[in-house]
Amino acid sequence: MAGLRHLVLIGVLASGMVVALAAPCDASGQERWKTDFDRAVVPLDEIVSGGPPKDGIPAIDHPSFESVQDADDWLEDPEPVAVVRIGEGVKAYPLRILIWHEIVNDEVGGQPVAITFCPLCNTTLAFDRRFDGQLLDFGTTGRLRHSDLIMYDRQTETWWQQATGEGIIGEYAGEKLAFIPAPVLSWGDVKEQTPGAQVLSRDTGHRREYGRNPYEGYDRRRGPISVLFRGKEDDRLPAMERVVALQADRSSLAIPFSSLERERVVHVRFDERELVVFWAPGTSSALDAGRLWQGKDVGSSAVFEARLGDRDLHFKPARDGRFKDRETASVWNLAGEAIQGPLRGSRLDPVAHGNHFWFAWIAFKPETVIWSG
Repeated sequence: MAGLRHLVLIGVLASGMVVALAAPCDASGQERWKTDFDRAVVPLDEIVSGGPPKDGIPAIDHPSFESVQDADDWLEDPEPVAVVRIGEGVKAYPLRILIWHEIVNDEVGGQPVAITFCPLCNTTLAFDRRFDGQLLDFGTTGRLRHSDLIMYDRQTETWWQQATGEGIIGEYAGEKLAFIPAPVLSWGDVKEQTPGAQVLSRDTGHRREYGRNPYEGYDRRRGPISVLFRGKEDDRLPAMERVVALQADRSSLAIPFSSLERERVVHVRFDERELVVFWAPGTSSALDAGRLWQGKDVGSSAVFEARLGDRDLHFKPARDGRFKDRETASVWNLAGEAIQGPLRGSRLDPVAHGNHFWFAWIAFKPETVIWSG
């Protein structure tokens, strides 16, 4: 299939060239856009071609699902899976599928959502597809800004920056999509903690070698691919350090995975809320080895409101990737559910966050404060 980004990267690196932002259509009339390119809130020279044309990396528009029991036949315990819970609905999206499609237009618990993954920035993010009184569905533009996926909605063809959820060109330039929590956990944790989840099936209507990593070795780079990145770098952290990225209207916070690996539990006050960040080992990188489940262990993070009802809770690490609150000694899992103790069955409210590479986050949020304990 033409236009897969990993194949294009090989050609880009060999030639040393990147195609700048294309006109709305070329001489043959291909790749027409109805986007209003005069309405832009970012410099157009920051946008480059990642190689594929419009929809060259095909979004999944009609996803099919299967049970955890059936999916366990082809998923391996360490591999990364994005999880979205809305109301009583829980769905799991293996990165072995997302890495080939980057966008899934779906609904969870009756709510329309878009699940997105940009491999070049390690950004797994979910959005509410309801916007301005209409239902949006998204595709890939084939363009990148600071290495990050630029999506477009098919209703207005506004271009949206995946890392920030911001409209950057077109009718909704300057507007912002609402984030939905979509933590990336290991398949082992998913099947244990959410056994009733629906799992995105490999029956996508496309032929792909799901499970093979088309970005093998990317994790081991010292920084982004220079011809695809025009942002400013920041050496406060290594470029490829994963961070828990939190954003609000006027502030941004990054918590390095290296700190989380040491602490396991971090309490922070952010956006006038008391939050707790959990980290546990056991999740493989999707961007390291040739097979996703063989990647190095980078662990998983989850962020929650640090209160239950009107009670503030304070947490500490427990054994086996679990956590314990100091107030009741209840034991909690990475999904934010109390599994033992007086609060058993209770759930913490999740908070949307990303696990961006540092270079990708700081390019969009240069005002970011780094948590240091």
